[in-house]
Amino acid sequence: MPPPLKPNAAPHEHAAATAGLASLAALSLVVGSAAGLVGALFRRALEAADQQRDLLAGWAQEREWLGLVALMALCAAATALAAWLVRRFSPEASGSGIPHVEAVLAKRVQPAPIRLIPVKFLGGWLAIGAGLALGREGPTVQMGASIAHLIGRIGRRNADDCLTLLAAGAGAGLATAFNAPIGGAVFVIEELLRRFETRSSIATLGASASAIAVSRQILGQDPDFILPESPYPGVGALPFFLTLGLIAGLLGVAYSRAILGALAVGASLTKRLPVELQAAAIGGGVGALAWWAPSWVGGGEALTEQTLTQLAPVPIVLAMFAVRFVLGPVSYAARTPGGLFAPLLAVGSQVGVIYGAIVGGWFPRIEASPAVAGVVGMAAFFTAVVRAPMTGIVLVIEMTGSFKLLLPMLSACFGAMVVTTLLREPPIYDSLAESKRAK
Repeated sequence: MPPPLKPNAAPHEHAAATAGLASLAALSLVVGSAAGLVGALFRRALEAADQQRDLLAGWAQEREWLGLVALMALCAAATALAAWLVRRFSPEASGSGIPHVEAVLAKRVQPAPIRLIPVKFLGGWLAIGAGLALGREGPTVQMGASIAHLIGRIGRRNADDCLTLLAAGAGAGLATAFNAPIGGAVFVIEELLRRFETRSSIATLGASASAIAVSRQILGQDPDFILPESPYPGVGALPFFLTLGLIAGLLGVAYSRAILGALAVGASLTKRLPVELQAAAIGGGVGALAWWAPSWVGGGEALTEQTLTQLAPVPIVLAMFAVRFVLGPVSYAARTPGGLFAPLLAVGSQVGVIYGAIVGGWFPRIEASPAVAGVVGMAAFFTAVVRAPMTGIVLVIEMTGSFKLLLPMLSACFGAMVVTTLLREPPIYDSLAESKRAK
């Protein structure tokens, strides 16, 4: 890869760093547009699937036990088919795909074949549509990366530029998933590349911008969550949010270990029980939950908005938290396409709302709105699990429009980082990658 520009670099170093930069920048716009289109269509497909699942759950509830069995069977079949598609055609499409993208960028593995794109799209639609607690961002990130690499090869870029475009396409996929262009760019620098370089930054910014320009023609301009405007919290509220971050850090460690534990159990059962049957069992269980509480299943976006806007009684939010804390890791163990971000944000919002309702009630002058704590909890819990605080903060701000909560988020994410670092818990994607290499 050409070296980054330096202020006092020799002329030949500048020339090497800028070689082909204009064409790379132009290709990044093409990459972003393609990733944005595919990501927007995927979001629309998932929204339609969620609506159909809700209608089906209503139909099943009217038919009592017969409806329950039918719903469980349909969810089991959809999840099993998603797992079969992954195993048969593209094993790289399993899970979120972000660890695979990171491995490609680190040159530990080769980019996935182009058939990953339809497998990720259809498999993710089946699994998330069936109600598994998986995020849409995993498929859009990996599909965006694969699209970008293909465009780089068609554009006859060298191997390093193809990887630069691949990272940019991944960021464009995340930007589309959450309607968060800056979050997509920060994600590439903080999580995927973990370094700042001029060429990769230009490509990433171009891809994220063009992805949002295209996707918003399909999805609209509004942020994902429309929340009432909140006042600027005072400095006296910072200990309140710091404590929330410490709690989120502890829960984040438990959640990460639950994901790894669920995957380990699934791997130990594979010799006796094919992955498709494991996925079917998980899908059937999710179908039963959908019959009982339709709004508690799925990726979590609607549940997050419900948590932040409707402010249900604390016992109900506690029940949702307990269910989703288990459902997320179990869903990931099905090894179908689907990400971790959206479920993390749902759980984080519940942690924050519970904390804000209980502790905020004791100190109403410090924090009077559980919804504010819910928004901060999203960023803190994301940070605890993924260990990418800037990405988490920017994503949450762009998704909610809560710019006034930047200082509380910084305080809470600081607390989450301190706890997880002291407990020596690795970032979840590092743990997933290490687990895969150990097999």
